[in-house]
Amino acid sequence: MQANSKTTQRLYAMPFARVYPEYVNKAERKGRTKKEVDEIIRWLLGYSQAELNAQLKKETNVETFVVQAPALNPSRTLIKGVICGVRVEDIEDPIMRNLRYLDKLIDELAKGRPMEKILRQPAA
Repeated sequence: MQANSKTTQRLYAMPFARVYPEYVNKAERKGRTKKEVDEIIRWLLGYSQAELNAQLKKETNVETFVVQAPALNPSRTLIKGVICGVRVEDIEDPIMRNLRYLDKLIDELAKGRPMEKILRQPAA
């Protein structure tokens, strides 16, 4: 998938602290919690709660927030499906793919999927 370069750069430059409340609002409108949104972000990107709060406070841009993630979860590749009309597993840009993984997980949360299914685990 080739995204519009101008749009991508605008998204990457945006402070994550501006995107984050949208994730929380989406979840809360569907009866889910900020705590669950934070858990998803921590699972996917490896931030501790203190690190996540610090990134939000210093208004780190979206690109840096993803690129400097402490520990991308290896199970993130188990996330499949369509977000914004595009299959997440087909997105070539690794930064955009990780952002879309996050979008997909927040969508699943808002749709009422249980956390144990959202936070993928490799088959035993």
